[in-house]
Amino acid sequence: MATARIEELSREELIARLYELMNRVHDLEEQLRLRKTVTTSKNSSQPPSRDFKPEKKKRKRNRKKGGKFGHEKHERALVDNPSKVFYALVDNCQTCHVNLLDQVPVQVIRRQITELPEIKPVVIETQQYEVICPCCGERQRGKLPEGLEAGRYFGPRLEATVTMLHHEHHVGFERLVQLCGEIFNLSLSEGGVVSIVKRAGKAVFDEAEKIGEKVRHGKVVGSDETHARVHGLNWWHWVFVSEKGEYHLIMPSRGYDVIETFMRDCEAEVWVCDCWKPQLNAPAKMCQICIAHQIRNLQGLIDKRPRLAWAKEMQALFRKAIHLGNRRAQMTERGYQRQVTIIKKKLDQLLKRRFSGLGTNLLERYRTRRGSLFIFLDRADVPADNNACERALRPSVIHRKVMGSFRSDWGAQTYAALATVLNTAKRNGESAFQKLVQLMGTPILPFLLQPDFA
Repeated sequence: MATARIEELSREELIARLYELMNRVHDLEEQLRLRKTVTTSKNSSQPPSRDFKPEKKKRKRNRKKGGKFGHEKHERALVDNPSKVFYALVDNCQTCHVNLLDQVPVQVIRRQITELPEIKPVVIETQQYEVICPCCGERQRGKLPEGLEAGRYFGPRLEATVTMLHHEHHVGFERLVQLCGEIFNLSLSEGGVVSIVKRAGKAVFDEAEKIGEKVRHGKVVGSDETHARVHGLNWWHWVFVSEKGEYHLIMPSRGYDVIETFMRDCEAEVWVCDCWKPQLNAPAKMCQICIAHQIRNLQGLIDKRPRLAWAKEMQALFRKAIHLGNRRAQMTERGYQRQVTIIKKKLDQLLKRRFSGLGTNLLERYRTRRGSLFIFLDRADVPADNNACERALRPSVIHRKVMGSFRSDWGAQTYAALATVLNTAKRNGESAFQKLVQLMGTPILPFLLQPDFA
């Protein structure tokens, strides 16, 4: 604007023009702040592994190292039946050379050293006799006992160990061959390892389907999905969790068809999930959306619009609701319901707020999904978040990053079936290794105690 034109304006016009310029500066500052806002796992659904991690500066420690004064000392517990005991007796006094072997010790200082013996696999050979009947001339063959049948080359404990190292500890086939040779003194080829893992998948398949049937009939079902690589293509690893266990699927689709295929004709009472549309439309009477996801989304909005009070109040309300749900067992029913009423009234007030710009999508989401926010406050069996599903999928992400892509369909389905059975066993307090040994077939170690012609 020219100087002459400014001088012609009245005081009111100058003030209006000043306010207009101030609003424009504010909008430009807001746009600049949005560009500088960094997306992290704390303000979005981005996984922590993708966060930028700056180098930590080494801090000087002024306090003394070690436990605090009065801290109870913890030591490794001694076993009751050691394999070998070495007695260090006192024979002579080193001062006056008197014989002390007949003296009663005033103290016995016990220490134990734990070691692994050299591992050598046991081999059971079968010699199946064939004879010709002198009466009818038919060839007869001796019957092998169950567990030592023809076509079996490895016992269930060996097969379970190899499968656990590959599935649970993400050891590749080449490194498994090296590990078995150097530690277990066991000669294996990569093809042998592949055959063992494939057999494990077949052994646990029926058990996995039984678990899936229990999960789909659960009252509260949670679901989530993450990336998987099969044949070098993007597939999806799905998990469905209920109080009965967890069921895993690796499919080429991320859509509603996967949920429909899994649930069949079943309908849950409550479905727990994030805000992915196919999961929101899952067959259930009610849907509880993950509040932890919403707190992170609101944190992202706060980082971008720090002056928006609505986002801070909504985030604080969600945190208060989670805290209340965790304290439910310590409160009286009347006091608990009073706090629930206060939280729901506050939610209704926040949903009536009006503002424009960034954040209106979250406001509209919460208005639309009003009935899906606080179901966990009314039902103790419904969690406030979907963390159980995310924890169930975490090993799959590690497996993908370490192992890369599944090179076959059976490899992906085997991983899903093993994850279903082993993770469910761990959720129920069982040993995943013993569960796998049990499913891999008849034990063969008892045959070592039998005579050759038993």
